[in-house]
Amino acid sequence: MLQALSRIGRRRVLQVCTAVAVALGLLMWWLLPLGQPAPTGTLTFSTGVRSGVYQRYGERLKGDLARDLPEVSIRLQTSEGSQQNIARVATGKADFTIATTDALATYLRSGKPGADRLRGCVRLYDDYIQLVVPRDSEVRKVSDLRGKRVGVGQRGSGVRLVADRLLTAAGLDPEKDVTPVSAGIDTMPKQLENDRLDAFFWSGGLPTSAVQELSDRFAIRLVPLEAALVKELQAAGGSARYYRSAMMPADAYHNAQQDQAVPTVAVSNVLVTTDRSDPALTEAFTRTVIDSRDRIGREVHAAQLVDLRTAIYTDPLPLHEGASRYYRSVKP
Repeated sequence: MLQALSRIGRRRVLQVCTAVAVALGLLMWWLLPLGQPAPTGTLTFSTGVRSGVYQRYGERLKGDLARDLPEVSIRLQTSEGSQQNIARVATGKADFTIATTDALATYLRSGKPGADRLRGCVRLYDDYIQLVVPRDSEVRKVSDLRGKRVGVGQRGSGVRLVADRLLTAAGLDPEKDVTPVSAGIDTMPKQLENDRLDAFFWSGGLPTSAVQELSDRFAIRLVPLEAALVKELQAAGGSARYYRSAMMPADAYHNAQQDQAVPTVAVSNVLVTTDRSDPALTEAFTRTVIDSRDRIGREVHAAQLVDLRTAIYTDPLPLHEGASRYYRSVKP
């Protein structure tokens, strides 16, 4: 009888101890932070020229990143554009950037330092190639630029890359048949207005504020880039396959377009990092880009075009591990 009571007592003590252990475990689970620690440190985001879409987008994204990543210090670094952006990230001089897919494919094919380390996070919005001339200009197509002073973008920009290719596709030598002027969107509009340029190329989201502001104070026109020219451009192969025919909506630049849609060339942009980037940081960065679309889009129209359904397609770059984690987490 006593032995039986003793066994019951021991069993009850064991049950109580087990219950206490479970309760303590649940309490610790509730009190301690879950998952991985929040990202910390400093990151550099290479953007673009001061009046371009890359810089305006970066300035607004920085605010959302500061909110979502309070332990990370974010530094914006202006640049000449896509080509310089890619080189910076590939060589460790910046952590994240935006670049066009044609410039990325060109860098990958070149075998330059760090090319194999580049990774994509988000397919963003499309750039539209804009060939801007005074409204009374005789230039009606790209081949009419022969002998003209043409703004072709800075050497480190994506504009320079596509301008040279478009001139070549139109049968012109970019160095001999035009007078190429190396300048960015921060200076080309003023040069056109002051008759120091006859035309300039720009590649950017719609509308680009510098072009919009120029059209508000000076009579300009957008030269059509017809489908036949795009086919000639694509015939070069390689990274030119990332160009496609598109239409600039009639309301992109009301004064410049006179309510007419304009045929042009489009190329997509990608948020870029490398395989050195911390997966947790990259996952959080990707989440902020997607979540901030509508807020930023109210100020930078191109941001409205970021779409979760297509964001994962970062060709020609493989998707970063951290970005892949984010897309898995939001998959229906």
